[in-house]
Amino acid sequence: MQDIAEIYNKYGKIVYKYVFCLTRDEDTTEEIVQETFLVAVQNIDKFKGECKISTWLCQISKYIWYKQLKKQKQKQEIPLDSIQNSLFINESIEEEICIKENKMQLFKKLQTFDEDTRNVMYLRILGNFEYNEIAEIMNKSSNWARVVFFRGKQKLKEEFDK
Repeated sequence: MQDIAEIYNKYGKIVYKYVFCLTRDEDTTEEIVQETFLVAVQNIDKFKGECKISTWLCQISKYIWYKQLKKQKQKQEIPLDSIQNSLFINESIEEEICIKENKMQLFKKLQTFDEDTRNVMYLRILGNFEYNEIAEIMNKSSNWARVVFFRGKQKLKEEFDK
């Protein structure tokens, strides 16, 4: 088995990009990545080598993220910082509302997609992952990632043209 520092150097960036795609928050991403590698170190003996290390690490990080989301839903608090920051935005309120509505429509439509397509779309659009990186995370081929993204994009276009 590789040294944990070597694993972190090799896969840390991939895990970071994957988690950032999920959270879209740097602080939360850094926290989850740290916890991911801590869990990986504690459970390295359970890694059977049936998948790539990057896939295993991303699955750990996804589990940690879902666990945090579950805790947040229980608290249901609105951070004061987000309210204060939204008061000082240079754009007009109307523009901000339009942008949020468009994003909301996009994410609602993406939620209707199957899990693989939705994950590929998130990784490509929000995470700026390359197809080969998506393939490595999802344990598929880069051609598969291209096809899934293309079909997802076509489906989105059809949905917005309705």
